[in-house]
Amino acid sequence: MPDRLTISLAPADIDAGSAEEQATFGLLAITANGRLLTEGTDTENRQLRDGPHVSGYALAEWFAWNWWRIRWELGRPSAEDAASRWDFAHRMPAAGEGYAWPNITLFSDGQFSILDSRPSGNPEGVLFRYFGTQSRNAVQAQALENAIDGFLENILARLDGRKLRATGLHRLWAELREERGNPEIARFRRLEAQLGCDPDEASENAMQRHLRDAAALGEEAMGEVAADTAFYGLGPGGMISAEDIAEIADGSGFDAAPNDAVSLSGTAELPRAGTVAAWLLGERAARTIRERERLDGQPVSDETLANFAGTTRNAVSDRSRHSNGISFALDRDDRHARLSLRSRWETGRRFELARLIGDRLLSGHTGHPTERLFPATRTYSYRQQIQRAFAAELLCPFASADEMLGGDYSEDKQNDVAEYFNVSPMTIRTQLRNKRRIDEEEALDIVGRGAVS
Repeated sequence: MPDRLTISLAPADIDAGSAEEQATFGLLAITANGRLLTEGTDTENRQLRDGPHVSGYALAEWFAWNWWRIRWELGRPSAEDAASRWDFAHRMPAAGEGYAWPNITLFSDGQFSILDSRPSGNPEGVLFRYFGTQSRNAVQAQALENAIDGFLENILARLDGRKLRATGLHRLWAELREERGNPEIARFRRLEAQLGCDPDEASENAMQRHLRDAAALGEEAMGEVAADTAFYGLGPGGMISAEDIAEIADGSGFDAAPNDAVSLSGTAELPRAGTVAAWLLGERAARTIRERERLDGQPVSDETLANFAGTTRNAVSDRSRHSNGISFALDRDDRHARLSLRSRWETGRRFELARLIGDRLLSGHTGHPTERLFPATRTYSYRQQIQRAFAAELLCPFASADEMLGGDYSEDKQNDVAEYFNVSPMTIRTQLRNKRRIDEEEALDIVGRGAVS
C-alpha cells in the first residue's frame, strides 16, 4: 500500500535575508512512493538538481498555518472565488517569499493524501525550472502527517541551533500540537477545514450548531455534508442543518425499513478501509452481494434495488419527489428511516439509491456504524468513492459489460450496454476509464486507480 513520503531540506548557505531564513535555507526534495517530485534544472547554470533552494522557514510556516485544510479539505471547489482561496491553502507556490516553489498541490480524500505534481507553469525566466512529471501520488494520510511533522521539527531544531527559540513558527507549532491533542478542538478544526475555512474564520455560533448536528446525526456523515458545501463554495452558512435534513426527509422522502435492507453476514473477506483504494473496496462489496443474491451478470430491477434498500419501488419511479443538494438516508430508529433522492432521472435515482445501499452496507466496515445519516454527495471523498464504485458494480457488473462490448468501445455500443443495465452512459464511460479500456483524461475519482492500487 502506498505510504512512503519524505520532505527533506539539505542545508545550504545564503548571505541575505532574515536570521530565520539564513538558519533554514537549503535544497528541498520531496519524494512520494519512491518518486522524486521536486526534480528540476537550475536555469542559471543549467544544473540538474533534486529540488530548488528555498527557505525552510517559509515552507514550515505555510505547512503549520494550513495543516488542518491540507489534511481534511477535499479537492478544489467549483466556485471560482472559493477555488482561489483554496489554492492559497493547498498549492505549495503559495508559500511565497519569492522562491521557485515546486508546482505541487496537496489535499485529502479523508483516508489518503494526494500530492498533485505538475511541471512549471511558465518556465521562462524562472531561476529553477521544475520538471514535476504530471502525476497524482497518493499516500496514506498518516504518512503526510508524519512527513510534515518531521519537516517542522527539523526546521525548529535548526532555529534552536542558532538560538532563535521564540519565532512565530515556534508559536504556530505549539498551538497546532495543542489543537491536535485536544479531541474537542480537533473536531472543531476538522469541521472548519471540511467547510473550506481557515482557523477561526467561521463564526463560533455556526460552528457550534454544526457540531451539535454532528453529535446527533454522525460526525463522519456531517463531515461529508460539510465537504459538499465547501465544494460549491457556499461557506459555513450554506451548510444544511439537521433540521433542514429532517424537513427534506419528511417533505420529499420515502419510507424505508433499515432492518429489511440488504446486509453482509460478515466483512472478513473485504479489505480494511484505508488500506486499499476506495474503488476496490466498493467493487468487492458489490460483487459479494451480487454473488449472494445470485444475480449472475443480469441487470438489477427497480423492485430488487428497492428491496435491497428496505423501501418500495416508488423511491425510484416517483420522480416528482426529490431533494436539493444531496441524496441521503435518515434513520429515525432501528425500524424506520426516510430516503431522499436528488436526481429527477430514473438512471440517476437508481444510481443514488445504490450508493445509499452501499453506504449503509459498509457502515460498520468503514467506521461509522452508529450514524443516523447516510449521505451521497457530489464530492470525491474516500467514502463517496466507495459508494460510486459499489453502485456501478452492483448495477452494471464490469465483467458482464466488458463482455457485451466485445472490444467495441464506441459511443453507440456504450449506450447499448447502458440501456441494457438501466444505467447512465456516464457510468459505462467511467468504468471504462477506470479499467483502462479507453484512454481519456483522468477518471472521475479524486485519487483514481492509477494513484492507489
